[in-house]
Amino acid sequence: MTGVAVFVGIFVWYAIGTLEGLGVNILIAFFIALALEPIVVWLVRHGWRRGAAAATALLGGLVLVVGVFALFGNLFVQQLVQLVQSIPDLYATVRTFVTERFDVDMPTSDELLSSDGLLEQGLSQFGGDVASGALVVGSTIIGVIFAFLTIMLVTYYLLAAGPRFRVAICRWLTPNRQQEVLRLWEITQVKVSDFISSRIVLAALSSVFTFVFLLIVGTDYALPLSVFVGVVSQFVPTIGTYIGGALPVVVALTSQGLPQALAVLIFIVAYQQVENLYFSPKVSARALEMNPAVSFVVVLAFGAVFGPLGAFLSLPIAATIQAVANTYIQRHELVDSHMLHDPGQPPADGPDDEGDGDDARARRRRANRKADRDAARTVDERHADGIE
Repeated sequence: MTGVAVFVGIFVWYAIGTLEGLGVNILIAFFIALALEPIVVWLVRHGWRRGAAAATALLGGLVLVVGVFALFGNLFVQQLVQLVQSIPDLYATVRTFVTERFDVDMPTSDELLSSDGLLEQGLSQFGGDVASGALVVGSTIIGVIFAFLTIMLVTYYLLAAGPRFRVAICRWLTPNRQQEVLRLWEITQVKVSDFISSRIVLAALSSVFTFVFLLIVGTDYALPLSVFVGVVSQFVPTIGTYIGGALPVVVALTSQGLPQALAVLIFIVAYQQVENLYFSPKVSARALEMNPAVSFVVVLAFGAVFGPLGAFLSLPIAATIQAVANTYIQRHELVDSHMLHDPGQPPADGPDDEGDGDDARARRRRANRKADRDAARTVDERHADGIE
């Protein structure tokens, strides 16, 4: 028996390592299906067959992405290439500015590239690897196509199956377990779809407004910079706003001068306030908000374990875990202690509101937690419709 157990353990370990890529593709498909589920449910409620609704939602998303790339892809690539090609000039401008203002002697770009023959060694190694890398590139392209088709097919199956998929799972469970599984499934579906959709909408708004402003002030490479600002500011927690806003400021400073850079900086700061006070409450009214420090640590942890894809999926996963915790973990009244608040300030409501300073945001977070509990209590009635 010991030998059999060892053999089974080795086989399972090998299988997990071999099927890691497939598991990641299925996980991506699962999150896409959760994000598109509200659209499919809306179409089904208006008389569509579920298979047709799933195909329409999936193909509609693909058409939207392809349309955006068709309209702006060429311009984006051109400006991105120009931005990369201008990096030596940007570095030279920064070097001159630092040398004149702070009397710091920075190395030139030629010195950096040619130090210890690194440039020559890199070019020689690159030339030797081109031939052998051609086969690798070809296999990579085939792998990407296969992964894309896998994700699309699994996503369509999850969307088209809908209640049938949940029925197949629940038939193996007792009634009490069925209620728990359906409750957790619905919480996950609502929170993940709301989180992803709200991030996409906020990223699109940020990109559009930033693009228009950069065009007005005449900043170079407006399209790739605005897309960078929108994506990084929404999907990188805590420091994403600063990283996303720093790049266009630096580009404006090096290519146009200090007045334009200050104008870009003022716009980014002003837009961030508008987003926090107006756009985000409207768009993220149902989306779960997390403590910034917790979000940052979660992204680092998932990124270290699962790579870039893990960092991207970490926030929806963490949002789901927090929603489940808000539903099932009972919260208690706080005792009166000076350790729970700053001098002269009332106690914080909890970790989500720590350092908030915004009563409206705190009320919205408490309302979100109440909505989680209400959804858990009414899940049985909603599943009685047969289309949720």
